[in-house]
Amino acid sequence: MNDLYKDQKSSSGSVECLGVTFTSDQARRQHFLKLLAEKLKDQSFRKQEGFPMGTDEAILSMSDPPYYTACPNPWLADFVKYYGKPYDPQDRYSREPYASDVSEGKNDPIYNAHSYHTKVPHKAIMRYLSHYTDPGDLVLDGFCGTGMTGVACAHMPRARRAILVDLSPIATFIAKNLNGTLDAFGFLNAAESIVKTISASHPDLYLTNHTGWRVRDRKSVTHKHYKHPGSQRGEVEFVLYSDVVACSNCGAQHPFYSIAVDEIEDCLRSSITCPSCGVASKESGWDVCYETTFDHLLQATHQQAKTVPVLINYTVGTSRFEKLLDDDDLSAIAHAASNIRQFKFPVVELIPGRETRRNVSRGITHLHHFFTPRELLAAAMLLQEIERVDDALTRQALTFAFTACLPYASKMRRFRADRKGGGPLSGTLYVGSLTTPPNVLKSFLRNAETIASSLAYQSSAPRTSIISTQSATSLATITDSSIDYIFVDPPFGSNLDYSELNFFWEAMLGVFTKQSSEAIVSVSQQKGLDDYRRLLTSCFKEFFRVLKPGRWLTVEFSNTQASVWNAIQIALQEAGFVVANVSALDKKQGSFKAVMTTTAVKQDLVISSYKPNGGLEERFARLGGGGECVWDFVRTHLQYLPVVKTQGAELEFIAERDPRIVFDRVVAWFIRHNAPVPMSTQQFQAELPQRFVERDRMLFTPDQVTLYDKKRAQVTQAPQMELFVSDERSAIDWLVDFLKARPSTYQEIHPEFITQLGAGWKKHEAKPELSALLENNFLRYDGSGDVPSQIHSYLSTNFKDLRGLDKSDPRLKTKAQDRWYVPDPNKAQDLEKKREKALLKEFDDYAGATGRKLKEFRLEVLRAGFKAAWGRKDYSTIIKVAQKIPEEALQEDEKLLLWYDQALTRAEAGA
Repeated sequence: MNDLYKDQKSSSGSVECLGVTFTSDQARRQHFLKLLAEKLKDQSFRKQEGFPMGTDEAILSMSDPPYYTACPNPWLADFVKYYGKPYDPQDRYSREPYASDVSEGKNDPIYNAHSYHTKVPHKAIMRYLSHYTDPGDLVLDGFCGTGMTGVACAHMPRARRAILVDLSPIATFIAKNLNGTLDAFGFLNAAESIVKTISASHPDLYLTNHTGWRVRDRKSVTHKHYKHPGSQRGEVEFVLYSDVVACSNCGAQHPFYSIAVDEIEDCLRSSITCPSCGVASKESGWDVCYETTFDHLLQATHQQAKTVPVLINYTVGTSRFEKLLDDDDLSAIAHAASNIRQFKFPVVELIPGRETRRNVSRGITHLHHFFTPRELLAAAMLLQEIERVDDALTRQALTFAFTACLPYASKMRRFRADRKGGGPLSGTLYVGSLTTPPNVLKSFLRNAETIASSLAYQSSAPRTSIISTQSATSLATITDSSIDYIFVDPPFGSNLDYSELNFFWEAMLGVFTKQSSEAIVSVSQQKGLDDYRRLLTSCFKEFFRVLKPGRWLTVEFSNTQASVWNAIQIALQEAGFVVANVSALDKKQGSFKAVMTTTAVKQDLVISSYKPNGGLEERFARLGGGGECVWDFVRTHLQYLPVVKTQGAELEFIAERDPRIVFDRVVAWFIRHNAPVPMSTQQFQAELPQRFVERDRMLFTPDQVTLYDKKRAQVTQAPQMELFVSDERSAIDWLVDFLKARPSTYQEIHPEFITQLGAGWKKHEAKPELSALLENNFLRYDGSGDVPSQIHSYLSTNFKDLRGLDKSDPRLKTKAQDRWYVPDPNKAQDLEKKREKALLKEFDDYAGATGRKLKEFRLEVLRAGFKAAWGRKDYSTIIKVAQKIPEEALQEDEKLLLWYDQALTRAEAGA
């Protein structure tokens, strides 16, 4: 292994950092550490948003300034000033959104150097960097996690510079190591030296008597001890620990392994028979047993789930064996438990939360309870030896390898009957009934070897990133309009409790996440969707401020809940961004939840949003938000949308070019600018043909449509739009599309319409009668006068005997009788006025209702009422009515949520 690094010698010569030359890298580090130590004494510095919890000593030990600090980085402004390019409106920059779906696997060595709950492969991010940025550009990731955006920037053919920000100290510590300058040879030598030192002082730590059977023969042997020649000893690979459970019928206690594991079939039995009384029941029918033991670190008795070691997996040479534990094995485990006090290991109580509740019933209340006795002793010895290493950067790299192996060295490592894999369950701190904590020294060394091989390139690569541990809600040291591109992968609602999960690592480092700034939905932190959205909005407002006008923000997103999806979109819009495209990012290898949960998203979604150029904002202010501002926005917005999107050889429908969605963007734009929307949907639709070109139900500017027509001529089929009926508005949209293609009678429409009202209908939305929808939104030909052009075109095309007939021909009129059709724009406006009047009348009834919340209502009524109230700046009515509808219904409707959230903002500001 060491041969791979023979030519990689670390440089001891002078180094340049942020324009300053130092005699060595050690001198650079000492200089900036001294400055950081002074900063940490300043209480105002510590009051910054998201400042982590930890001592000065712990923060300094983790940091490598100015490139990385385990607190807000004081040198962000210097980094931007030194590497950034001031915004110049004259610089030409034009990009469509990256509209292609991206697929990249997770099995890259860098990706696997250290586990984390969510990561985007750096090769996927490189696609976006190639599209949106130029060499030397400044890229920001405000939810950087493990820093894969920085890795992507460093791997570009001509590097970009990355600013990486995250609230979590362990996340930024991982990012620091993945974006560092590892001396792979020196690091691996140090790791091997540590393991040799521990092995020499405790030679019997992981040795066992060779009395077992080969693993491959386990299905054909009875469990008994074998005597092998020469009294050989083997090296322990892992020990299988089993809960002890009690039969609910007779109370007899048995190791769960002995009654539940079918070694012949390599599986767990679905029905478990009690050996004592013969009663069979499911696993849930057995009770966990408890025992009270003396906790040597707490120096007190402690009750926990009773577990027993039942099997040892070990190696002799290159062969794997298994055996039952003998007296020497049990003695070694007991010896480890009693000797742990000799070594330093953090005694830290778990923080309250979902992950704590998951394990508190098992007696896991402190960090060290995640480890079995021998593994706890080995981890404590590793930690002690790492802290004795003199060189700070080597010590940090060794700590990185240590944290990388910890989840796999704990009780979270699961047992698999087929002996294949069995690591921790992703996204949880789950401890099961059968666990297989491994040889910690081997695990540590394997992780060190993986890190050394995957990050060996760093020794010759320049540093391109700066990393800060802080909240993205306040990026005050980054100047306005200084960032060229932003890529973020924000927290997804209540999917993961990051600070609770990260506590497992951060307790080792002694620096913890400041939970109050964490943008998640959490019962334990008393944060709901509103809190989540507001924290996200604060972050996105900072992103909007620092991003150059006309540039792009990419948001990678994974959540199945409509309410969380809406929260992301509302936060973007309130910050000032305009959504231009949504596409898919397939990470290929789904997490446990993505693969096993039926409602999980199999592919992450990528939202492409832009910061409008300064000219659009200036024109809006100058024109006062009138009708011309609508068309100015649409004209500008269309320039940011993809003209053509393909999937294989087929054209895809570009949803953002749908006139209805374009109008939604117009409404959001006016709401953000605290201005009334100057026209109705029908007025907007009526004027569109005079200003823009429509193709296949998509809007284009005259110069864009030429390219689209060229591509359209190369395919046989027009792009298909998928429309799901979930409320009254989408039902009307479905009818518009249906009747445009096929003007029909009520009897013809009804069976088709009913099939659309399926399980996707929103829970609290009143289902409208088809007759009412038709009467209020469409026109019916009653047989008088000429047949309308829309019906005439349909009949003459689809019925041979009606071709070539005049619109007044009796035969045509008979066939056209009672057919419903979509009115032309002028008549549609009249219908719209009539419909809006009825909607507002019903809204007044909602507003005047007293007492109970509305259980069922029409979203169209609420939307019309909120829009009208906004126009007259009656924010209190919006808030009052919003509070009458279920929280779920409000959070899951993007339009209502936008009106409501902005009304709250204006009301709080005293507008």
